[in-house]
Order: sequence, then structure tokens, then C-alpha cells
Amino acid sequence: MSFDRMWADLAPVGRATTGGYRRYAWTAEDHTLREWFAGEAVARGLGLVEDRMGNQWAWWGDPDADGPGVVIGSHLDSVPDGGAYDGPLGVVSAFAALDALRDSGFRPARPIAVVNFGDEEGARFGVACAGSRVITGAMTADRALGLTDGDGVTMAEALRHAGRAPETLGRDDETLRRIGQFVELHVEQGRALADLDPATSAVAVGTDIWPHGRWRLDLPGTANHAGTTALADRQDAMLSAAQVVLEARSAAVAGGCVATTGKVEVEPGGVNAIPSHVRLWLDARGADQNAVRATVSAVAEVVHRLGGTLREESWTDTTRFDTDLAGRLRTALGADTPMLGTGAGHDAGVLATAGTPTAMLFVRNPTGVSHSPAEFAERDDCLRGVDALTTVVRDLAS
Repeated sequence: MSFDRMWADLAPVGRATTGGYRRYAWTAEDHTLREWFAGEAVARGLGLVEDRMGNQWAWWGDPDADGPGVVIGSHLDSVPDGGAYDGPLGVVSAFAALDALRDSGFRPARPIAVVNFGDEEGARFGVACAGSRVITGAMTADRALGLTDGDGVTMAEALRHAGRAPETLGRDDETLRRIGQFVELHVEQGRALADLDPATSAVAVGTDIWPHGRWRLDLPGTANHAGTTALADRQDAMLSAAQVVLEARSAAVAGGCVATTGKVEVEPGGVNAIPSHVRLWLDARGADQNAVRATVSAVAEVVHRLGGTLREESWTDTTRFDTDLAGRLRTALGADTPMLGTGAGHDAGVLATAGTPTAMLFVRNPTGVSHSPAEFAERDDCLRGVDALTTVVRDLAS
């Protein structure tokens, strides 16, 4: 079965000793993944093209001659020590669905494409969905190229090192015109499906993405000796950071949303040195946009009181998927198919915001864990996801 073969091919790429994956944009691992995608496209005789951000599109048919097509797929990059399913399940399932359609003798009336969006997680440069944000104009090329990773390397420099031309980056209306509908299959990043009747809930149709954003916080201190400086004389930036982290948690609880500080940089970074500067990143999300904003405002008050700064790096309002398309997916899959919202961002959300008719399918995750090596989906459920995607594409491309 093509699904098993492709899944096995991807399994070792970027795998760390933790058991998780480190597949970051414009690295050697990313290059290997892109080569894999290109090989799968060529092996099927698909037309492989890249857009102005380097996202890969494998077309069955000609969207320029035969009108906008049906696009399926996801991404292949990961968060630090991420799981195997977030992203790759959608790409592998898309190719597998294409294989199933061809094996059945299906002849599409519309072009069909599999897409691999680059830098979806934002793990290296800090902004999620960079690949789709740039081509839709949600993020300018100048801002994207100026983003830096933890080593101070800009995206422009990383692209050059990868043998690419940074000056080609930009909004890509030609690519967007080729997309008639986009359906992204993804492992569920929660337990909603696992908590439903297992006989009917292997796959769900997405309804919306919660509003969410990322903020950078900088907190000042004064470097000094950790052994000779009296506690009363210290200006410890890490103590300020601790106050901010606790405020984010309490404000999120009060507002009924979620907030996380998952990345921290400490200067000068010595065990025996009092921190002179702490830089940290806040991620906040929730079903209610006002609650999320109120949570961040509460954090900002503490940051400013401590002499620090808070800067918004990204924000996305509530993203509702195309109601008609979601309804059509549910009709094709059966009236008992669950409908789910999600707190996770996706390229599908960026395209939906840009006006592309977009929908999502979620595959059951029995642990509910994601962005971790414990992320998981049963093989049978993955194959049910392929079947669902095949059914959907057959309907949309007929």
C-alpha cells in the first residue's frame, strides 16, 4: 500500500534522539523532505511547480488551461521535537488518495493538486504558516526575509545558503488563482474525537480555527555575580520573567482561554551569572477573541511595570472555514460525521482568510497529544482518513 511505503520513507528524516522530529525550514532535513515530495510527484507523472515562497505543488491536470483545481495536502516541517503526524499525515494521505482515485479509474473533471507548504510551524524563524502567509500577502516579503533564527541567521541568508533566490519571495496571485478549493487533512490536536463513539468518529470535518497570536517579550536586568551579589541588590531578569509567566497563566484561566510561554532566551546565559536580559515568547489562543486580547493586555501590564516591552509578532482572528464546502464534505462522508473547531493554526486558515474556499478533515488522535513525540494516530484511522479524503476529492473533482 502506498501509504505505508511513504510513511516508512519519511520516518527517519529529521528524527532526534528524543524520538521527536526536528525538521526546520531551509535546513538539510527540509531539503531532504522537499526532494522526497518532488520524487513522489515525478513518480506519478504530476506537474511539479513552486510558487514565489518555494511551496511545492504537484498537479494532476493543468489549472491554467482547465480552471481552478481541487488542492489537498499540508506541510512536512515540525516544531522542535515534534510528532510524526502533524503535517506529514496530510501530505502522505493526499498522495495516497490520489493513488486510490487513479487505481479506481477515476478521471477528474477538474485539476487536482497535492501541496507541501513550507515553514508552517514557524519553528526556526518564529512566525507560523510563513509559506502561505507570504503568497497570500498576509506577511510581506520584506518582513519574512528579515526574520531571524536563534543563531541570528535571517531568512534571506538561510534561503541563499539553501541555493535559493530571496528576491523571488512575494505575494503570488497566479498561484492563488489556481486554487478552486483547498482541503487539508490533519491529525487532531486534541481529544474531541477520541472522546466520542469510536465506531463513528475516526474522522471529523473542521468548522473554524480559534483566534490566536504570538508575542515577543523583552525583560531587562543587570548582570552580576551569582555568588557575591546580595539578593536585595539584584536586578534579576529571570525573576521578572517568572512573574510574567505566572500572570499569563492566571489571566488565561480567568478569561477561559489558553496561554503558553514555550521559548525563553537568557543573557548572558551563565549558570553563575545573574540574568541581564530575558527574551520570551507568549502564545495565546481561545474561542473568544476578546478573552485572548484581554489575557495579553493583562500580561502587558506586568511587562511594562517591570520595565520591559511586548511586541506582537502575529495575530489571526477567528477563521471560519467555508460553510458550503464543509457542508458538502459532511454530506459526502455521512450526516453523522462530527464537526469540530480547533485551537491550532493551519495553512488552511491562512487561505480561508485570503478568500479561498477551504475546509479541513481531522483524524482521531487517541492520546490527544500533539507537538510531542507522543503524538499518534492508529494506522486504521489514518487509512480511514485517506478513504475520507478520497471520497471528498472524488466529489469535488467530478
